[in-house]
Amino acid sequence: MQHSAVPELELAHTNTRPIHWVATAAALAGVVALSSGLQPDSAHAAQASGTQTKSAPANASAPATTGVAFPIDCGPVKVVVQKKASGDLDGDGRPETVAVVHCDAGMGTPPDGVYVLTQGAGAAKPRVVATLVAPKARETVTDFAVRDGAVLATLLGYSTADVPSCCPDVKESVKWQWRNGSFVRSIPGNVQNV
Repeated sequence: MQHSAVPELELAHTNTRPIHWVATAAALAGVVALSSGLQPDSAHAAQASGTQTKSAPANASAPATTGVAFPIDCGPVKVVVQKKASGDLDGDGRPETVAVVHCDAGMGTPPDGVYVLTQGAGAAKPRVVATLVAPKARETVTDFAVRDGAVLATLLGYSTADVPSCCPDVKESVKWQWRNGSFVRSIPGNVQNV
């Protein structure tokens, strides 16, 4: 099953085996070690749709979340950036920042929104270029990472509108990747009832 943030596109993912996780962990360790000596560059999420990587200025950095006008209506309470991660999602050599955002509710678990930010060279501040999860979907993000050009998350949600907000009953592992000019959502694992 797959869902697209823009158009639908079928991905050729299959089941993973333990050796894939070992290889992913080893690759991630190498990237972390290498990245400690490098500074990331600012992003252009709407760049060319190819997978080629371009050089970016060495002084650019991942977009910050401060001062960004996220498309979430919190009324009188403030917007909270709960989690964030950065990485080059569109292959242009410049990192984007992905932010998990919700309203600062006094109690309960407000739904999250997941947004992709970019900041062009010379731009005054970052801007939202994609919504991966809208708050109106009533989902909460638990595990979250940007890895190997993809956004990975575990979402807790509801099977029907009748399920109380206190008690999500669906758990879903999802992945978004930049393909042909849009972020495509896939479900590498199974949807589970909790």
